[in-house]
Amino acid sequence: MGESRCAESELCVQEMVIYGVSFDMVGKQPIVLLKTVSGNKFLPIWIGHAEAAAILMKLQGADTPRPMTHDLLKDMLGQLQADITRITVTELRENTFYAMITLKLEESSDGVIEIDSRPSDALALAVRSNAPIFAADEVIEESGIEFEHEAEDQEDVVDKFKEFLDEVSPEDFLTEG
Repeated sequence: MGESRCAESELCVQEMVIYGVSFDMVGKQPIVLLKTVSGNKFLPIWIGHAEAAAILMKLQGADTPRPMTHDLLKDMLGQLQADITRITVTELRENTFYAMITLKLEESSDGVIEIDSRPSDALALAVRSNAPIFAADEVIEESGIEFEHEAEDQEDVVDKFKEFLDEVSPEDFLTEG
């Protein structure tokens, strides 16, 4: 499955990278595609249009004349001397992903704060602060997609992902309880 790490809270996680942002033509919803760093598993997360724009703008290096919401949050945290140390997609419950933003307070040696977040907002902050992104093993096992063979390049993966999107809907990720 890839290299897994367990934090103090016993949540086993894998490091992820943002592989891209795509668009679900059926549901007319943007999707951020996370990829495991140590494997070929992908985690699609349906997000809002504003958050998709915020992530894409930063990934593409676009500047805005004034700070957007996620830029403002990052700047505020910086002024408060708090660093975003990691983003973790923690669970999938009733077709909703949950995430945690972990902050380290510079003035305190043990000052670590975890804040509940939507994954889309957490990811928008991660791309602005270069914070590492993680996902819980359980979430990857439930909703991850592993392509049969290694793709030659990013374009091949995106094409395969688009084929997958033509056949899937958010309801397909509902788990029977």
